[in-house]
Amino acid sequence: MGTAELSCASLEKLARSQAFQITAVITQPDRPKGRELKAQPSPVKALAGQLGLLVLQPLRARDEKFIAELRTLQPDLIVVAAYGQILPQSILDLPRHGCLNVHTSLLPKYRGAAPIQWAIANGDTETGVTIMKMDAGLDTGEIVAQRRTPIQPADDSTTLHDRLARLGAELLVETIPEYVTGKIQPRPQPTEGVSHAPKIKKEDGRIDWNQAAKTIWNRLRAFTPWPGAFTFFSGTGILSVRNKPETSPATPQLLKIWKAEIVERSGQPGEILSADKNGILVGCREHALRILELQLEGGRRMSAADFLAGHPLPVGEKLS
Repeated sequence: MGTAELSCASLEKLARSQAFQITAVITQPDRPKGRELKAQPSPVKALAGQLGLLVLQPLRARDEKFIAELRTLQPDLIVVAAYGQILPQSILDLPRHGCLNVHTSLLPKYRGAAPIQWAIANGDTETGVTIMKMDAGLDTGEIVAQRRTPIQPADDSTTLHDRLARLGAELLVETIPEYVTGKIQPRPQPTEGVSHAPKIKKEDGRIDWNQAAKTIWNRLRAFTPWPGAFTFFSGTGILSVRNKPETSPATPQLLKIWKAEIVERSGQPGEILSADKNGILVGCREHALRILELQLEGGRRMSAADFLAGHPLPVGEKLS
């Protein structure tokens, strides 16, 4: 059972292994996407189609008709990875070996929807994956196996997502045989060290220049590519944009920051300290942040030097 891109590595690893037989793939219904809002399959459905697997797409996992259909398949084990719905107890109890979940954190840390992003945002230097036997709680089930990986300074949520997806898939196929034969006994999660990783909201990406540069840098990495780290400029320095005479000095302009680095320099939070070919240096509560790549709303991503060639940002102005 899975929907998001994260699930695909586990599905493919299971499908390619001779040790398992996949009876069915369960994923969310097709959703409208794009400008024309055409219904698009989930990444898992697309992969399952390539693998020639049976796909089921219940509107709700607790639908009795779907549960009855699932019961006729008589699964020995259900694997869940980024499915997107809470499973009722009737499904958790259905397979004789229960339901295993691939969770991208070292439980009990970061229970919830966005463990990858919050691990980076909080400045963690290590994370990992947990294979968990599911229960009725939110990521509270017993731990079957775990594997660790460092969070590198160059990581953002995309690179860490991809590494954890692969790591989870590898750990899953290694763990299942020993789990179903009883060689691995699930153990309760520790009562200490519990934390939560709530769903990311667009506003989480807005930069607060009153924070330390390292905190902002961590959040930038965590929220790339979505919702992105963004800030607003008064618009005064953007009046020279060619072919845009309608831009008003009073109209705030959204700037999306793609890449930045920490600089040991002081300045007022949000103040542009310098803007040249080396980048756009902005003051923070502690140290400063040099913006290296950015994007004006409606424009394209570009280096700071290319951006400044058409969008001069005056020193002393403030981002908010």
